[in-house]
Amino acid sequence: MYKKLAKIFIAFVLLCSFTQKVKAQADDEDNHYKGLLANGFDSLQKWSVHFQFTDVWQTHPPFNAQYTGKNSLLTNSENAMSVTSTLYFGRKLWKNASFFIDPEIAGGRGLSSVFGMAGASNGETFRVGSPAPALYMARCFFEQHIALRKSKTEHIDNDQNKISSNIPESRITITVGKFSLADFFDDNAYSHDPRTEFMNWSLMDNGAWDYPANTRGYTWGATVELIEPGYAVRLSTAMVPKNANGPNFDTHIQQANGNTAEFEKKFKIKNHAGNLRFLGYANFSSAPSYTDATNALKKGDSSLVPVVSGQVPGIRYGALKYGFGISFNQELTKNVGIFARASWNNGQTATWAFTPIDQSASAGIRIRGDIIKRHDDIFGLAFVANGASIAHRDYLNAGGYDFMLGDGKLPHYGLEQIIETFYKVKLVNWLWVTADYQLVMNPAYNKDRGPASIFSIRTHVEF
Repeated sequence: MYKKLAKIFIAFVLLCSFTQKVKAQADDEDNHYKGLLANGFDSLQKWSVHFQFTDVWQTHPPFNAQYTGKNSLLTNSENAMSVTSTLYFGRKLWKNASFFIDPEIAGGRGLSSVFGMAGASNGETFRVGSPAPALYMARCFFEQHIALRKSKTEHIDNDQNKISSNIPESRITITVGKFSLADFFDDNAYSHDPRTEFMNWSLMDNGAWDYPANTRGYTWGATVELIEPGYAVRLSTAMVPKNANGPNFDTHIQQANGNTAEFEKKFKIKNHAGNLRFLGYANFSSAPSYTDATNALKKGDSSLVPVVSGQVPGIRYGALKYGFGISFNQELTKNVGIFARASWNNGQTATWAFTPIDQSASAGIRIRGDIIKRHDDIFGLAFVANGASIAHRDYLNAGGYDFMLGDGKLPHYGLEQIIETFYKVKLVNWLWVTADYQLVMNPAYNKDRGPASIFSIRTHVEF
């Protein structure tokens, strides 16, 4: 497998050299037709071409556990590696309109095949599927900005899924196609991207937000954003998987869909930027309830266990999972920022897409390396506590399992608590290396297992 991953990496590096040429040709074309802007900006680019490669190697030494189940974090020492590589193509169509497509290759696996932790340790790994490298389309979407009135414009730099342009400060933005809801919602400035920041799943987004996605984290849908200089409102509806954490989407979109809303407030404290977001969601699917699944297990019937192949037999549509989340980040100085999150869901309907967390709270700090004269280095430290509802606990204690958890029983419940710290070093303009450590207490809400220590090395290439 590792030889295949190495070949994939080499192929993408070669392909990136080609994309750099494409980008240069696009710039030449743009300069030919538009020239330089009178206000001093370079000419508007019609193309956006970018690349990223992320490799994560993880290991954990042996740890103590009184018992181990089907979906437990393994107690023996183990290593795991994951690789993702993405090409980002964007094309400007007409004024304030663009189209983007992102082919992606992913391979490898997480520790214990991503079993045994509600807050999994590597945000670059998927929950099910073969560890062999696979090519797929991560994103394919159309974006249109609509000016609300004559107002100032803001400049958007050429970046991943962004094309250099001037767009209205006050606008409505419509996005339709395939994307990740995390591209739009809960975009915390200090804890959101596992390729560059904290790696734990429950630090990427609100842990109790069961956001609609297939097993690779993407969905088809539409998002509408009202964006003003001081605030933003976002609404989205998207497809949900046909079965728990499955690769295929449920095409009965009138009965199975995920709906998300968010209000974002931007502010400054002593000229330092801050952000507060309130998120709510309601997902409809054919997911079973934990209570029904627990009662069935006690009668010897496992047909309602959420992680199954295909549609769960005998389940009708109408299952509702809803929840709320709040996210905060604040710059304290030009080198120090803090963040916090808290989220909750009703905890009655089985988790269907993201991760089996019903309550979560986290806080952390991020510090740049200016004090040691390394401005591009970053240190991060965070703590997160994840919880399960009573119905969810009863289900796990009855011997049930979902697509990530299942120790066979859960007689001694406890909050899953994780401390994560990392130090990221910028070696050259396009290469970062990160050392990461996570201490996991009560993995999968189980006081009879752990604590476990997880060590990681992450390599990230981006240009």
